[in-house]
Amino acid sequence: MTVDEYNIFCETLPATHYVQQWGGAHVWKIRPKFFAAAWDDADGLRITFKATDMGYEIMRDMPGLRPAPYMASRGMTWIQHYAAPGLDDDNLKTHIKASYDMVVAKLTRKQRAELGIEG
Repeated sequence: MTVDEYNIFCETLPATHYVQQWGGAHVWKIRPKFFAAAWDDADGLRITFKATDMGYEIMRDMPGLRPAPYMASRGMTWIQHYAAPGLDDDNLKTHIKASYDMVVAKLTRKQRAELGIEG
């Protein structure tokens, strides 16, 4: 996945917005909460996303994946895809969408209605 493909995919998710922060990271949010961030620099493309507790336990030791720097050290279940083999594009999209869904689930019913998100 390229950074452009990442941004195009995240843009398709309802009620999201894009910001650049943290040294040029491509950050996708719902309201003030972010669900995915990507850095494309000399180290290559790195994509960070929220995971379920079980997903975190499974992915944290997989080749090309690791607990997300800074986030995981604070007890949060965030994973970073940073190298091959990592996740293929379809699985990466599935996990980004799951991260999005976890953030949406934390919104109140009123907030979801204001954003036009069902669920």
